[in-house]
Amino acid sequence: MIDFHFKSDFLMDNPSYYADWINRIIESEGFASGQIDYIFCTDDYLLELNLQYLNHDTLTDIITFDYTDGITVSADIFISTERVKENAEAFKVDFDTELKRVMSHGVLHLTGYGDKSPDQKKIMRNKEEEKIKMFHVEP
Repeated sequence: MIDFHFKSDFLMDNPSYYADWINRIIESEGFASGQIDYIFCTDDYLLELNLQYLNHDTLTDIITFDYTDGITVSADIFISTERVKENAEAFKVDFDTELKRVMSHGVLHLTGYGDKSPDQKKIMRNKEEEKIKMFHVEP
């Protein structure tokens, strides 16, 4: 089950479309969906988590706590919508596209993709683009 929680002013239009999309991403990578909670928050909220759990004193757009068991993907995924907005401006894309990139990025980590080396980053970016294209709303 995929749930969305809001710890900021951000609200998502049609969360069921996003839940369906995330499920399809997970299935396309050969995994099954467990409990996945997306928590949309502020920079300050995410910075506090970053300090408390990872001992990093930096702003970030996403922190993922992985509870995956075998092929069942489960996690708490925290996303700073303030970072997403700034990144969208920096990358010259709209907010929704950047939000999808970050949401898919978290799930891709859970299915085994890394982003530490240049080669991993290239693969991750290609996968993000592939998964963003999977988002569609049936009329």
